[in-house]
Amino acid sequence: MKFAKPFCVGMGLLFLFVFTVSAADPIPFKKYGYTPAQAAARLLDRFSFGAKPGQVDAVVAMGIDNWFEQQLEANELNVSLDKRLANFKSLQLNNDSIVNRYLNAGQVIRLATRNGLLNRDSIQADQAAYRAQVRQLMQQQGYLPIQELHRELVVQKILRAAYSNNQLQEVLTDFWFNHFNVSATKNQCQQFIYTYERDAIRPNVLGNFKDLLLATAMHPAMLEYLDNASSVSVRNAPRLNANAPRNARGLNENYAREVMELHTLGVDGGYTQADVTAVARALTGWTVMPLAKDGPGRNLLERLNPEQLSRRGFVMQGDFLFRADQHDNEAKTILNKNFSANGGYQEGVDVLTMLAEHPSTAQFICTKLATRFVSDTPSASLIKNMVKTFQSTGGNIKAVLRTMVHDPAFWKKTAPHEKVKSPFELVISAVRATNAQIIQPFQLFNWCTKMGQRFYYYQAPTGFPDRASYWINTGSLLNRMNFGLAFASQKIPGVRMDLAALNNYHEPESAIDALTVYSNLLLPQRDHTANIKRLIPLVNDEAVEEKINKAAGADLSATSTNKQTESMIDVSKSNTAEEKMILDKGNKTLLSQVVGIIIGSPEFQRK
Repeated sequence: MKFAKPFCVGMGLLFLFVFTVSAADPIPFKKYGYTPAQAAARLLDRFSFGAKPGQVDAVVAMGIDNWFEQQLEANELNVSLDKRLANFKSLQLNNDSIVNRYLNAGQVIRLATRNGLLNRDSIQADQAAYRAQVRQLMQQQGYLPIQELHRELVVQKILRAAYSNNQLQEVLTDFWFNHFNVSATKNQCQQFIYTYERDAIRPNVLGNFKDLLLATAMHPAMLEYLDNASSVSVRNAPRLNANAPRNARGLNENYAREVMELHTLGVDGGYTQADVTAVARALTGWTVMPLAKDGPGRNLLERLNPEQLSRRGFVMQGDFLFRADQHDNEAKTILNKNFSANGGYQEGVDVLTMLAEHPSTAQFICTKLATRFVSDTPSASLIKNMVKTFQSTGGNIKAVLRTMVHDPAFWKKTAPHEKVKSPFELVISAVRATNAQIIQPFQLFNWCTKMGQRFYYYQAPTGFPDRASYWINTGSLLNRMNFGLAFASQKIPGVRMDLAALNNYHEPESAIDALTVYSNLLLPQRDHTANIKRLIPLVNDEAVEEKINKAAGADLSATSTNKQTESMIDVSKSNTAEEKMILDKGNKTLLSQVVGIIIGSPEFQRK
């Protein structure tokens, strides 16, 4: 939209500025009928991976606003977490070290070939023996398989989510990684995913959106995942590296398309196929520094020193390389804006900046944030207010979140827990709610995979969908209940907890008492009446597994989150005998079953 007069522009900006919520403005939870404890529980539900025992009271004592601002700063010390991560081999490694230590499939083949292990006879005759020889060779030469890097990648995510004091930072790291998704299923980018999350995502999750966009665009993981690393102009000058494979040359539009459709403007953002092509041309030459010592292109730049390369328009920033000799220097028109010829590296930066600051981007990003933190169907008024803040602050994510938490829609009481947890959120919230100690984190990753979320391995650039209908289906409901039972009964190897300690070792007197006490402990400040009534028949029922299987096979409505989750345990009303079941003294098995059923219940699935 173009204003006819400069005065109009100024008034528009003034309006946007006045609307922006400041850090000094108190969160208006009392205005919407919340007590401090209820408000604290709501903030912990949405801006952390779940409340820990006693944390609601701690947030109230600290002050609702103080806790939220502390989370926005994300600078709390993590001494305990740091100790857990201290022995990780890959934690501080850069991409160069990772690429030359954790070998991907192509590097393993080259290693085997150099050492005479790779030949048709050995592979066809005895693959097991061949693999054993390769493993031995890698060990002798100090190499590690890529699977070990991925294992540490998975484990550190679980530990950070469960134990970090900067919970909002971890929640947003999960959100923005999913928004700018890359996948470990692609060989070319799998070595870079660890540093992608560490260096491009996590430091920028509470900054300006433009910085986050540029950081992801220039990181090797994204450059390789969406193929921009091999995208070159068809009009480029003679190749600097005469040995570069010709089949990798040509314009690739994958990143250009996704950066507009998925990262910025949205599918209805007002761009055309001509814009996609023009953006791809503007980003030609954006590639990755040659890192693998045994790979093609390692000696690519040895003939020319950095000063000579700079004079030729080359740009080197960390592992990012702009190859001026592969850039399309012709003039371009993108979204009705003209870009003159010979724009070089800066042209790509200007294009991405334009996308980050476009009104469609503000609408798209604010809608995704509102969907993640408020509702699967956020109100138009909430999004409108967030968009105003996004535009008036240059895409400042902190300011947008402040606006969101001050909006009436965030405090809507008619459906305060309408968001459904992803499998990862379910697992981590169970750990936090029970003060569980994770000794073997990878076991929890296996459960997430079983429940449908093999994080870091989602193949599509869309990332996992953020809606209840994607997560809630017949199979996943059964798996979620099974997870709760296995988790609470401590049948998951390497996960330990003391359930009695949560209630200060006061033993509940009955099944109803246990359900009530532990429902309030695990999900504080909620009305558990309906959920407890639904769960009573399952406690101490010899046929509990049969009922769970029967419930999991029920017809689930795709139109209502509540109906979907509640139908999982659609059992008959309990009789008087069931309601009066007494817990035996020291019956840990029954207590585990009660807690497991609560974790697998409809109420625990919501946040």
